[in-house]
Formats: sequence, C-alpha cells, structure tokens
Amino acid sequence: MPPVPPVPPVPPRPPLQVGLTGNVASGKSTVARRWAAAGVPVVSADDLAREAVAPGSAGLEAVVEAFGDAMLDSAGELDRPKLRAAVFADPEARARLEGILHPRIARLRSAWVTDRTREGHRLVVSEIPLLFEAGLEDAVDRIVLVDAPREERCRRLVEDRGLDPAQARQIIDAQLDPAAKRPRSHHVIDNDGSLAELEARADGVLADLRQEAGA
Repeated sequence: MPPVPPVPPVPPRPPLQVGLTGNVASGKSTVARRWAAAGVPVVSADDLAREAVAPGSAGLEAVVEAFGDAMLDSAGELDRPKLRAAVFADPEARARLEGILHPRIARLRSAWVTDRTREGHRLVVSEIPLLFEAGLEDAVDRIVLVDAPREERCRRLVEDRGLDPAQARQIIDAQLDPAAKRPRSHHVIDNDGSLAELEARADGVLADLRQEAGA
C-alpha cells in the first residue's frame, strides 16, 4: 500500500489590516497608543520611514545621492528637519523623496504584517498619516480617520509644537482636506472634545474592529 502523503500545513489566516490616519495634530497618535496599550499590534509609518533611511541603509544612500551630503548631520545620519524643509515647498523634490521612501516603507510594512500573521494576530493596525495622499487606500482592509477642527489643530501645532501660526497653517494646507477623507473612511473618530471622550470613541471603534476580525 503506497504511503499516505503528508498533509501540508494550513497557512495562517491573514489578519484584518486597519489603516489609521488623520491630518497633522488630529490626535491619531493618541488613538494609536491607546490601541497599542489594549494589546493591538500597531506600526507607525514614521517609524518605518526612519528604518528605511537608517545609517548604512540603501535608502539613506539613495537620499544622499538625490539630495546631497548636506542632508546628513555631523553623525552621518539623515537630518530629517533639513530634508523636510528642502522638500516641503518643492513638489518635484517631494515627489523624488517619496519615490525613494514609499516603496521601501511598503516592503517594511509588508514584512511586519507577515510577522504578526505568523504570530497569530487577527487584527493589526498601521498608522499612516498620508494614507490618502499616498494612494494607499487599497493597501488596507479598513480605514479609520481621526479628525479634529482645523483651528484646534492649528492651536496644537502652535502651543504644543512651538510653530508660528503661519507655519502651522502652511503645514495644514499642504494636506488633503479632512472633509474629502471622511466619506472614504470606514470609521471616523472625531476629536473635538476632551481626552476622555476621544479615548471612549477610540475604544468603541476598536471593539467594532475586533468583532469584525474575530479577535
């Protein structure tokens, strides 16, 4: 009697991938920390961007080739404020930088999701500030938008981050209007009240996502 072939292992079921987004100073990072504290794996696009241009990386080499050695600080690391200033008001330079960073960030995020899948997580969250601007709507299963009134966001940039009002308005105006993002999101968390209210709304959305994911 011929031997029975071994049954191949069942691949892990992919988790529900959530994209957490919001314009600058909307409160999305507060929601991300709240969810991470509740045990949900959360990765930040900003952290992945730093990893993509870590010292000795091909990403850093590509940035220096495109923008020059002046973008390095005295320790040989990327001077992020200087690079940000160089590309902020120059659409062509910003597009060139995004062409370097976005594919690398996408690969890092994919590897992170794969690792969380192997660990058996049913729900994972990627904090992606420019999700809509970068055209990443199809990269996630569900989109959660954190939104706050424009004047409140401007106040936070001035009072909490030390920007002057004109600079704060310039940063806000550089992003897609949240009003255009709301109908394209599966969940919207309004951050127009107290911290306790924001946390309660974040908890409610997380409960819905966990139920959907079977987590």
